[in-house]
Amino acid sequence: MKNQQAKGRRNKPAGERIQKKLAHLGFGSRREIERLIEAGLVKVNNQPATLGQHLIGNELVQVKGRKVVLSNMRREKKTRVIAYHKPLGVLCTRKDERNRPTVFKDLPPLKNARWVMIGRLDANTSGLLLFTNNGKLANELMHPSGEIEREYLVRVFGTVSEEKLQRLANGIELEDGMARFDNIIAIHPDDEAMNNHFKVTLHEGRNREVRRLWEAVDCQVSRLKRVRYGSYEIPKTLKQGKTVELTTGEIKQLSKLVQPH
Repeated sequence: MKNQQAKGRRNKPAGERIQKKLAHLGFGSRREIERLIEAGLVKVNNQPATLGQHLIGNELVQVKGRKVVLSNMRREKKTRVIAYHKPLGVLCTRKDERNRPTVFKDLPPLKNARWVMIGRLDANTSGLLLFTNNGKLANELMHPSGEIEREYLVRVFGTVSEEKLQRLANGIELEDGMARFDNIIAIHPDDEAMNNHFKVTLHEGRNREVRRLWEAVDCQVSRLKRVRYGSYEIPKTLKQGKTVELTTGEIKQLSKLVQPH
């Protein structure tokens, strides 16, 4: 039995599977990288990569023509997370055909890796965006099964009755399924004003979900800002268009949210 186990260890390929390495470096989820490999967009030493191929770290890897020298991977092995204060009108995309401003233009450079966006905000929403160099962590924090809380400050135009607030808390059927706010707190309520301010929390990140929920009760969102993602709140001192790096402790708190209990 011991000989068989030793033989199995000897036969085990050296190194790490290419999907895992590239995911860790932020080139996408393992599934996304598998699709790139199948499309012939990943090369190892100038040859098309294969699914499950093992790398020992001294290969030259190219992803969509971009060179990735894996021997330098240790320099970016440490998980890093930065917080970015997104201004209005800035797009959550790497490139825009119309040359509109994108969130990635304001981020600090990474050597032999790239920042992965954790969730996204539409152009008309400002506030907190998190980025990491750890693709696995990013995917876990975005996955619906994690039920990570997102908190927003919202200004709503229209009459907001108790009945409407109850509907938003109980749940409303949207075109992509049921949705609700986990928590709704009125800020400086004014029965006479047409603009009402709330702090709302929900545990998923469907497209325009906050706006669509308010629209479902005949209210229009006139201002929306994300102020918290999971355990991390946007610092009051972080100016629009600027970034700040999270501490080791803050990263650990985020990681705990997706660890099995």
